[in-house]
Amino acid sequence: MDTNTLDELVGALVTARKDGRAVAASAWQASLADAAQAYRAQDDVARAMGWFDAAMPQHWKSGGPSREAVLTHAPLPPVGVRISPANFADLRFNGPGIEAEIALRLGDAVTPERAAALTPENACSVVDAMAVSIEVVDSRWQEGPRAPALLRLADSQSHGALVLGAWVPYAELDWAAQRCEACIDAQEPVIRIGTHPMRDPAWLLPVWLKHATRDGASVPAGTVVTTGSWVGILPVVSGQRVVVEFPGIGRAEALF
Repeated sequence: MDTNTLDELVGALVTARKDGRAVAASAWQASLADAAQAYRAQDDVARAMGWFDAAMPQHWKSGGPSREAVLTHAPLPPVGVRISPANFADLRFNGPGIEAEIALRLGDAVTPERAAALTPENACSVVDAMAVSIEVVDSRWQEGPRAPALLRLADSQSHGALVLGAWVPYAELDWAAQRCEACIDAQEPVIRIGTHPMRDPAWLLPVWLKHATRDGASVPAGTVVTTGSWVGILPVVSGQRVVVEFPGIGRAEALF
């Protein structure tokens, strides 16, 4: 593959972010050969935007449609991570949607060795707290969710922003019985029970942490990962207010 093509892709994504616009994915469909190159593009965009300096990112997203799928991950730009109630009037989105999620916070630093030893059965041992979160899904590709998967992955897995509710001590709940309620203005609430794609938000921690430590760095205590939507993606427009509640855990709120 021509390295310049990957560099040009990174340049296009950086320009799109700086200009607050979306570009056509059709021109870049052949620019990535595999997920490794998409992750490299993520890193190069972050470096060009100055998001993390030399530090490990503090906030991440991770997930997939099921336990059987290949999970994907992305570090999140700090400018879009906000505490509930959040106001996004200063940010420009191309075509946003929201996802209702549970975020998890690491209680200990995780070294590459510890990450390699984690399993879904013991993964919750590294978590000290959880919070209701709202991920704003947005794309720098005009095609949005119809853009090729590798291009979406290169574009921070279509991340726009993140709202975090209050932290509460982590507990291994009956996730199959957990209720989730998402309200957009006066629309009929979207209510789901037990619909997390992994059936347990902590299930993906070993996969995410192996990815985050793949270059030999440890993930610091206090690092946050949001873990996938219980309601799919719900479209929102400017001026709307979103409230997400997981009874027994907490709530989060955002104004667009």
